[in-house]
Amino acid sequence: MDIPFVDLAAQYEVVRNDFLKKLDEIGKSGQYILGNECAAFEAELAEFCESRFVITVANGSDALFLILKALGVGPGDEVITAPNSFLASSWVIVATGATPKYCDVDSSFNLDPSKLEGAINERTKAIIPVHLAGIPCQIEEICNVAGKYGIFVIEDCAQAIGAKFRGRSVGTFGIGGGFSLHPLKNLGVMGDGGFITTNDEELAMQIRLLRNHGLRNRDEMMRWGYNSRLDEIQAALGRLKLKSLREWNSRVIEIANTYKNALQTYVQILDAPLDSYSVWHNFLIFTKNRDQLKNHLLQRGIDTRIHYPIPIHLQKGHNNEYSQGSFPNAEYQSTNSLSLPIYPTLDNEKVDYVIQNVKSFFEA
Repeated sequence: MDIPFVDLAAQYEVVRNDFLKKLDEIGKSGQYILGNECAAFEAELAEFCESRFVITVANGSDALFLILKALGVGPGDEVITAPNSFLASSWVIVATGATPKYCDVDSSFNLDPSKLEGAINERTKAIIPVHLAGIPCQIEEICNVAGKYGIFVIEDCAQAIGAKFRGRSVGTFGIGGGFSLHPLKNLGVMGDGGFITTNDEELAMQIRLLRNHGLRNRDEMMRWGYNSRLDEIQAALGRLKLKSLREWNSRVIEIANTYKNALQTYVQILDAPLDSYSVWHNFLIFTKNRDQLKNHLLQRGIDTRIHYPIPIHLQKGHNNEYSQGSFPNAEYQSTNSLSLPIYPTLDNEKVDYVIQNVKSFFEA
């Protein structure tokens, strides 16, 4: 049996007919950037994410970067984030002129609130906690720590659209949240895309300026900005997929529960907080035999991934004070974790096939 790690073509078939009609409408309209589709998508995302404002941008990295810029983060400032995420959550800090600092993670492999105060100093301007793999971090506790020091919290929700913590949507706890619409995400478009959530009206206004060259209208520039806009085609596709997102997330959760129930005696499973609603963008298992298991599954037609084999603080391009052993939990993830296939169009027969072959590896 051949089981790819992702199957974007199968998901496209769900919306294909409607999308082709919409594509023709957009083509005939002559309105291709920041038009009616984009405005409607922002309104629908705001309702889905339970946020007062949503601003679409060109990608998930820009979502975090523009929040930082709108808040005035820059040279001399430090921003704390997790070392075990995709490197975008760090390079956006560097791009502002600020310095990324790190804090180790807890059993959910998200930022550990109990270790956060040890990383804070007088230069700390913001914290970017990551809701890794669609698993909410302990965001209320993180916000409480940040509040003691007057520090901004910017949520990296790139992998977590639809996730909730204690009944509240991620991206609404901090000053703003950055989401990705990359094709591999739970809600993905046909290219790059992203959006920002915030309940702060002034921040929303500044980000709308920043994403479009700083322009208030065609001719008036209010501040130096950037070019980070979502086009109408991607917005239209996002709107169509958003209609199915709750159903798709439910299916992914069903697969995750099946994996957990079947494999928890064989491998360590990513620990999702009990008071969270996790959307399982990735399903991570942990074993010291990770590389051998990966090869075993590949030989049987099952594609897997490693998220992420080199922690950010150990990347060659990251010249700082950190070294091997600085963040033991994050480093444990890099050497022991393996992500199994998980997506809405993965049928039960294939899920069972993955389970059988994971079990066969350990039973052998």
